Amino acid sequence: MRADQAAIAHWVARDARVLDLGCGDGSLLRYLWQERHSPGYGVEIDDAKVLDCVENDVNVLQVDLESGLSLFADQSFDSVILSETLQTIHRTEFLMREMLRVGREAVVSFPNFGHWGARLQVLLGHMPVSETLPYPWYETPNVHHCTIADFEDLCRRLGVRIRERLVLNDGKPVTWLPNLLGSIALYRCTAG
Repeated sequence: MRADQAAIAHWVARDARVLDLGCGDGSLLRYLWQERHSPGYGVEIDDAKVLDCVENDVNVLQVDLESGLSLFADQSFDSVILSETLQTIHRTEFLMREMLRVGREAVVSFPNFGHWGARLQVLLGHMPVSETLPYPWYETPNVHHCTIADFEDLCRRLGVRIRERLVLNDGKPVTWLPNLLGSIALYRCTAG
């Protein structure tokens, strides 16, 4: 399990109802069910990953997140997770609002484009490629690159309350200059 997924799992309460958006192969949901007794659903668009979820015995719906979460009623879930998917979403504000409509809290993680290694690559004239940003610019699924400061500005603008923040680099917490030294950011948020 990735370090950010382990941190997310720690934030999810035992027996919480979970919705994992962009759930990939469903491994996080499977872990949450086995270790935290937290039932959940995954949402994934990729055909192969949907099949992986089925093989992992995870409830999955093949839905495009860009169309919203209209399948789900208000406050249907305790936690709605968006793990390393934020940067692939075109309608970020819309999805953030939808996450907090269907869930009591939103858990978001994303690669920090403000990390010093990414900044250095841009300064040298290239789009960043790293462990957390693994695609060359011409093949990337990422449509928005985001820094820690950018995400916190978005939360303020949307009236989203940040309950917890964890910034990691190489799987270890970063507390000093997180926007410069952290490669992955994680947030636990609630409405207003």
